Amino acid sequence: MAIANAFFTCLRSPISDTDSGVYSPTLVHTSAVFHAFSSSGVVTSRRRMYTVSCTLDSLDSLSPALKDEQESVSVPLPVVQIIQDPECDATTVEISFGDRLGLLIDTMKALKDLGLDVVKGIVTTQDSVKKTKFLITRLDTGRKVEDPDLLENIRLTIINNLIKYHPESSERLAMGETFGIKAPEKKPDVDIATHIHVKDDGPKRSMLYVETADRSGLLIQVVKIMADINIDVESAEIDTEGLIAKDTFYVSYRGAALNSSLSQVLVNCLRYFLRRPETDEDSY
Repeated sequence: MAIANAFFTCLRSPISDTDSGVYSPTLVHTSAVFHAFSSSGVVTSRRRMYTVSCTLDSLDSLSPALKDEQESVSVPLPVVQIIQDPECDATTVEISFGDRLGLLIDTMKALKDLGLDVVKGIVTTQDSVKKTKFLITRLDTGRKVEDPDLLENIRLTIINNLIKYHPESSERLAMGETFGIKAPEKKPDVDIATHIHVKDDGPKRSMLYVETADRSGLLIQVVKIMADINIDVESAEIDTEGLIAKDTFYVSYRGAALNSSLSQVLVNCLRYFLRRPETDEDSY
C-alpha cells in the first residue's frame, strides 16, 4: 500500500490579549492546506487566511441569532463521494466531516479488508472543512472497482466507520437510525426528496441524476433496475450528503444516448422503486 504517513491538518495560531481589559481581540491564522502523498513523494501548498473575533466585558460578541445558528450546525454535514471516472484506472473516494476527521487509518484498513488497495491519498483543508480523497483499486486486478455490490460495500463501510469513530455523525446519517447512538430527528419525506432527471450528454451517452432519501442497498438497486432494461452504466458519481443520496450516472443504450421513450421508462421504473411505500412482512 503506497501510503506515506504525512497527513496535515488545518493550522491555527490564536493570539489573544491576556490582560483583563474590556476589549479582548483574538486573531486566528488559518492555513488552507493542500497535501498529496504517494510512493513518489509529497507535495504541499498552503494559503493563509485571517479572521478576527472579539469579546466585550468577557461576553461573546456574537448575537443570539448567530449563536442559535452556530448551535444548529454544531454537527457538520458528513459527505461520502465515490467517483468512477472512465479515464482513471482507480476509483476515487472522498470523505469530509467538517474539521473532525483524523488520519482515517481505520477506514483504510477496513477498505483493505474488502480486498482493496489505497494507491494514493490527498488531503485538503479550507474554511475549516477537511476533505480526504483516496484512489483505490482492487488488490486482485489492480484496477478500479466496477462491481456495484462492492461499491455499495465501500460506501457502507465508510459510513459505518464514520458512525463508529464519530458517533455524533449518526444524527445526520440515514444509517444512524440503526447503528448510531442517536437517530436522525427528522427523516426526509421520500416523495419530496426524490428527483430524477435524464438528459443527453453528447450523442453517445446520457446523464441520469437521482436524488432521494438515502438507504442501505440503494446503489445496488438503482444499477440493477438499469441492467434489467439493458442500460449500460459507463461512469458514475455516488454522493451521500447526510440523509440524502445524490447520484449521477452516465449511461448509454447500445452505444448511443437514451431516446425519449427509453428515458421515460427508466424514470418511471426508478420513481416506482424509490417512492413505493414500505410494507411489513406480515401485512396483508
